[in-house]
Amino acid sequence: MRWVPAAVVPVLIAAGVIAAHGATDVSLPTKTPEQVLTLVGQSSVTAFSGTIEQSSNLGLPALPSVGPSANAGLSSALEFLTGSHTARVFVDGPTNARVQVIDTLAERDLVRNGAELWAYDSSKATATHLRLPAGGAFKHPGAVTPDPDAGVQTPAQLAHRLLAELTPSTTVSLGDNASVAGRSAYDLVLTPRTSATLVGSVSIAVDAKTGMPLRVEVNARGQKDAAVSIAFTDVSLQAPAASTFDFTAPKGTTVKQQTLPQSLGALRHTADHAAAPKVIGSDWASIVELPAGTVPASALTSPLLAQASSAVSGGRLLSTSLVNVFVASDGRVFAGSVPASALQAAASDR
Repeated sequence: MRWVPAAVVPVLIAAGVIAAHGATDVSLPTKTPEQVLTLVGQSSVTAFSGTIEQSSNLGLPALPSVGPSANAGLSSALEFLTGSHTARVFVDGPTNARVQVIDTLAERDLVRNGAELWAYDSSKATATHLRLPAGGAFKHPGAVTPDPDAGVQTPAQLAHRLLAELTPSTTVSLGDNASVAGRSAYDLVLTPRTSATLVGSVSIAVDAKTGMPLRVEVNARGQKDAAVSIAFTDVSLQAPAASTFDFTAPKGTTVKQQTLPQSLGALRHTADHAAAPKVIGSDWASIVELPAGTVPASALTSPLLAQASSAVSGGRLLSTSLVNVFVASDGRVFAGSVPASALQAAASDR
């Protein structure tokens, strides 16, 4: 994993990004925010296992299923926005991973064992199998092939994304030390300097011994409970048994074999000519614009989206405490952790 380089920390201090204070009321050696950033940057954990709890409290009601014809991708996205999920995660280096997502009366497994990739859904009794080329260096599109990293994010993955984008738009400080999954941790707090975002703060619990992020909580402005929380409830830093990454489809499972395209150049050509999203603004107040046609019409006209969103001037709005999504009448989609009015203004200006 790649984190904020230690060499960047002095630059962040000079820019006023890192606050020089922080409370500690747990028995841990006193550290400054920059020292905790360095601790994360020097983390070398490559093998672990544990249980991850992922929860969302975004102000959306629980949405019932609208039947088998519902758009599967949209249904999964809305499920994340309204629910809580539990997953068992096993990792041993960059090429061995297993994620077991535990649903009600069902289980989904995403497994990588070297060059072998499997995605299994017990509720549908289906499995997808893919073999990577020699070396396994090919970065395949997550929407096409099973990818353990695409199942449930670990706290480390989410923290990495947040810390990799640190700029002077964010103040970094320390909150009270915490205990997560039985391990003592420093609380690294990221606070946007701008009021033009729905994000109030981000809290990253950093393991005091290894620097591995154990919990990430994203807090929305004006909301007491975390809008999004991803945390280990138990964790072991021992390498899982090699047999953990073996997978055999259960009897009665329908197995679909997938193959990678022979010409990676053709795949890149297709990706290069796809409608790319545009970014309006910067940092916490940035807005992503998806051109018309990027999102399938079946998703935009889905009864599920109609139920979760409301009609507003110029389109429909999916509003949460942390993220807003505006679907313009012409098919463009605008999303960001900003007020709905900012999305509508961006749509009318373009």
